[in-house]
Amino acid sequence: MSKKSPKVLVVATSSKTRGGITSVIHAHQTGDVWSNYHCRWIETHIDRNVVAKLWRFFISLTQFVFLIPFYDLVHIHFSLPPSAYRKYFFFRLAKLFRKKVIIHLHLSNQIETIWNNLYEKFFAQADVALVLSYVTEETIKKVLNGKKSNIKVLYNPIVSTPSTNKNSKQPYILFAGTLDHNKGFRDLICSFAKIANNHPEWKIVFAGNGEIDAGKQLAKELGIEAQTVFLGWVNGEAKDKIFKEASIFCLPSYAEGFPMAVLDAWAYGLPVITTPVGGLPDVLVDGKNALVFHSGDIVHLAKCLERLISDDELRNAISKESLNLSQTVFNIENINQQLADIYKEILYQ
Repeated sequence: MSKKSPKVLVVATSSKTRGGITSVIHAHQTGDVWSNYHCRWIETHIDRNVVAKLWRFFISLTQFVFLIPFYDLVHIHFSLPPSAYRKYFFFRLAKLFRKKVIIHLHLSNQIETIWNNLYEKFFAQADVALVLSYVTEETIKKVLNGKKSNIKVLYNPIVSTPSTNKNSKQPYILFAGTLDHNKGFRDLICSFAKIANNHPEWKIVFAGNGEIDAGKQLAKELGIEAQTVFLGWVNGEAKDKIFKEASIFCLPSYAEGFPMAVLDAWAYGLPVITTPVGGLPDVLVDGKNALVFHSGDIVHLAKCLERLISDDELRNAISKESLNLSQTVFNIENINQQLADIYKEILYQ
């Protein structure tokens, strides 16, 4: 390995895939760490049919075999078991070629339910294991039960802090993410229905694909159809607009790694209502930088919605804390520097 120009192979899902892992790697690409370490992204998975997925996997494995002799470090991103099983082929090949390997786990509170021998092998044999929070680190140490593993915490980054105009704010609560049970979108509809008559000018806006028809039907049954908007998947200028104009952000998830949607909300200075899942407990302080309720507690969520809608002073105070988090703990430059330090430590130890 040349100390002058170390090279890193990044193994992860497609750069066009929607999701947290892709967003994180795109964020890493914006920093000097990507160019300084000559990073190259090997895309192992694509959101297409089975044939396309198999072809993408075969192509990525072939690329990896040809490139691995010329690289010094392999950085592997994975999450749930299907992702872990795909990445294990690359992990074993990297070890066969005697390369340094970093694994980067994008899970948190699901760990104890999906943990198996494969995850144990990853953590036991990797040179460094990156996790998304200190909560996750403690959970993994618990399931490892004293077995040796070099675990480090690296938060997901916020790429930038967009400028916002308070005069452009509209009376709506924004949800961004896949519409499914895991994200709790039905809980948000049910909770808002409890207070909607008190605030006829307010709406809930859902940005994301998934169970849209089911959401529309539920809103209709609860009598809030006129106060519920489903935009489908949005990005680019459309995404920027809805985040800038939103007054509140809500993510009632049952499980997360470290939700990029909440990081987006903090970047836009939105006051957040969310659940203490994934890595969020590392930083959440109820009533200060967010309003927090337990997953599935529709009554408590309704109270949180009522509280933020009715209290301009509280919304502004939590909004300031959101911006503070985006500019400090989760600042992209800070996170990328931490990643660069990890690369340097593992390559030159």
